Amino acid sequence: MAIRELRYEGDEILKKKSREIEVIDDRIKQLAEDMLDTMHKYDGLGLAGVQVGVLKRIIVIDLYDDVSQFVLINPEIVEKSEEMVEVQEGCLSYPNQFGKVKRALSVKVKALDLDGKKVTLEAKELLAQALQHEIDHLNGETFKEKIIPGTFEIVNPSEDGK
Repeated sequence: MAIRELRYEGDEILKKKSREIEVIDDRIKQLAEDMLDTMHKYDGLGLAGVQVGVLKRIIVIDLYDDVSQFVLINPEIVEKSEEMVEVQEGCLSYPNQFGKVKRALSVKVKALDLDGKKVTLEAKELLAQALQHEIDHLNGETFKEKIIPGTFEIVNPSEDGK
């Protein structure tokens, strides 16, 4: 178990586009394990490689329901529903900050798993929201740029802002 250092608001890496993973080797598998450990330590639902300083297209998601834990390599949204929903979001890289964003109600995502097998996820509601949020990170986009005006709030910030 290794907890990686999170990258926070103001770190330029969060604005950079992540590169595709060409080979799923032991280093990538260790990164995935570390990302899951880091996400769980901070009670997150998802984490992108860029959030731990690695510009590779990898995300982890855990909805804490015993069936919805995912490690996705090179994920890509291939379909989005036309129906949009306003959802409250936060982010481990933006502690104590929340706001409403518009997301597609459902998405279809293609990716590779840790064994290099192609996977397709058809997701709706919270899983769809998490997938969109984390894939945005891989493209150098954050939820803060999508917040609906007037819905941003800071809740119980600590003294050091983290």
